[in-house]
Amino acid sequence: MRIDIDTEVCIGAGQCALAAPGVFIQDDDGFSALLPGREDGGGDPMVREAARACPVGAIKVSGPLE
Repeated sequence: MRIDIDTEVCIGAGQCALAAPGVFIQDDDGFSALLPGREDGGGDPMVREAARACPVGAIKVSGPLE
């Protein structure tokens, strides 16, 4: 799976980190980031829900869950 975060669009709402805390965090500036080693989502079924929860559509997920 590929996860892309558009950092120009992200507003730091944190919905991704709430939906999939094993994959997403908020960086020091409060914006969405991926946990180290979880760049492929790590098979977490909540990754797609986290993308849907983003109020500005800053997260795109492509490819199958592994």
